[in-house]
Amino acid sequence: MTFTRNLLSLALLLGALFTLQACSSNGNTEDNTEDDIPIIPVEVSSVSRGDISAYYSNTATLDAEQEATVVSKVRGIIETLHVEEGDRVQAGQVIAKIEDDQYQIEVNRAKATLDRLESEYQRNKSLFERELIAAEVYQNAKFEYESQKATYDLAVLNLEHTSVRSPISGVISMRYVKSGNMVTIDQQLYRVSDFSPLQAILHVPEHEMSKIKKDQRVELRADAIPGETFVGHVERTSPVVDSETGTFKVTIYVDETQGQLRPGMFARVKIVYDTRQNTRMIPKSAVISEDLSNSVFVIRDSLAFKKSIQTGYTNGSNVEVIGGLDDGEMVVTIGQTSLQDSSRVSVIDRI
Repeated sequence: MTFTRNLLSLALLLGALFTLQACSSNGNTEDNTEDDIPIIPVEVSSVSRGDISAYYSNTATLDAEQEATVVSKVRGIIETLHVEEGDRVQAGQVIAKIEDDQYQIEVNRAKATLDRLESEYQRNKSLFERELIAAEVYQNAKFEYESQKATYDLAVLNLEHTSVRSPISGVISMRYVKSGNMVTIDQQLYRVSDFSPLQAILHVPEHEMSKIKKDQRVELRADAIPGETFVGHVERTSPVVDSETGTFKVTIYVDETQGQLRPGMFARVKIVYDTRQNTRMIPKSAVISEDLSNSVFVIRDSLAFKKSIQTGYTNGSNVEVIGGLDDGEMVVTIGQTSLQDSSRVSVIDRI
């Protein structure tokens, strides 16, 4: 009986020792686990307020809104070229001269004949009024005089056309002939382009028709001039949709060229159709898009918590936040791919 009692006591003592060792062992594990939690470095940005715009973007080639090809209206040899490519001209300015000797002679001959027929017409008119000649003689004299006057006027016009004039104001963008060339009627001599305004033609999908309106602000960037933004506006929109392409035509005028844009340049165009002022914004890099939903990691007490948000317009590097965030909250912009909900983080400053 005493042996049995002693054996039971020994068993209880051993059990207590094992329990104490297990508790001690568990306490060390918890301490080690807490010490082993990784701290993830991240960069953050605060929720800010500002203006953000929605826009339709596309590409287009710039064209001169007004452009004219100057042609010869008479046949002859180019005597003088008064302007060259790049020169600015005014409407009506003489830009080339065709030899006019022959046309001057034709004017003189037509004038001489006109003076003779006018004298005969006046004499016959006087005689007819006194009923000294038949009406037929008078009418023939009148017809010959008027016919010759038209011939004289045409000769004068041809003489004037030997001075080639620019039909519009602008810049000489192309010269097709050289001095001394023989030109024929309707042969191209110059092309004149008016750079103010320049225009861009867009063919916009029909579902954007309700958004694009006349006079909306337009921003343009030309690949040939990096870093520069030019301002324009929607001049007009077509009221019909092309059934084959499902697009409608939008004409844009560039209001501010700064003397740098040229016809033929390739431009990236943004039509701003709505602007929301003083709205919440965060950097686009902070947004995590998954299964048609958006979320961000918010920093609180050195911990990162995943939070769903509702976004609005996206413009450049910013995203509008419609719901889910408050002013001043800090969101992770770099490093969120390594985070889980409640991860410990260390905020690093961007250099």
